[in-house]
Amino acid sequence: MAKLSKLSRSIAGKTALITGAASGMGRATAHLFADEGANVAVTDLTQKGVDKVVAEIRSAGGSAEGWVLDVTEKSQIQSVVKEIGDHFGGLDILINNAGFSGHMSVEDDAFEENWQRHLDGLLTAHVRLIRAVLPLLKVSGEGRIVNISSTEGLGATPEIAPYTSAKHGVIGLTRSLAVELPKYGITVNCICPGAIHTGITARIKDEHKEIFAKRRIPLKRYGVPEEVAHATLSLVLPASSYINGVALPVDAGLTIKNA
Repeated sequence: MAKLSKLSRSIAGKTALITGAASGMGRATAHLFADEGANVAVTDLTQKGVDKVVAEIRSAGGSAEGWVLDVTEKSQIQSVVKEIGDHFGGLDILINNAGFSGHMSVEDDAFEENWQRHLDGLLTAHVRLIRAVLPLLKVSGEGRIVNISSTEGLGATPEIAPYTSAKHGVIGLTRSLAVELPKYGITVNCICPGAIHTGITARIKDEHKEIFAKRRIPLKRYGVPEEVAHATLSLVLPASSYINGVALPVDAGLTIKNA
């Protein structure tokens, strides 16, 4: 008897652009996508970081090229996207992963400057990347966009209002474009990571992480970047063509736990 399933769970031969791919969740996503047969465009702030990940992927038998990209620079986005499209002959997947975080009270004198920096880097950059890759994704016919938000986009923590507001905006952007871009065969989804071991959380003391995990996270631990990467992969599969406009928490139940 023939198999009943018809939809592919493979991204082999697809081309993916991943921002912030030199470390943390971006690096894990780049490795996973390459392991699954995709051509990966690795982008990040430094040549050293980009080259390291490209070399890692190639040594494991994967396909990758690297570009230095500051996602707050509009002209860089446009030129890098063009180079990626020319090099690989197209683009099928965009992962808007690049990010940063910082604490600051709304009463701080530098708050507005910090506010603008976060909106530029965590929200406006997403829009600019999407606009730049849209012609390539339209040609693909089954383009996939995954924006990386945060559980901060589903709630709030004191003294990180710029970060929290930007991450709420990422979810709003995802939902808006999810009802605008399907006419081109493009789906737009969002991942909301919770407490993950990354460079951003590395400055938190281990004992504080342990206390937080035991109190707030049902699985009693922080996640690892690869766990987020697998969730991201699930949203870009050809078989995931009917998943659109989702903000998926990858948080071990953090956002649904009452106390």
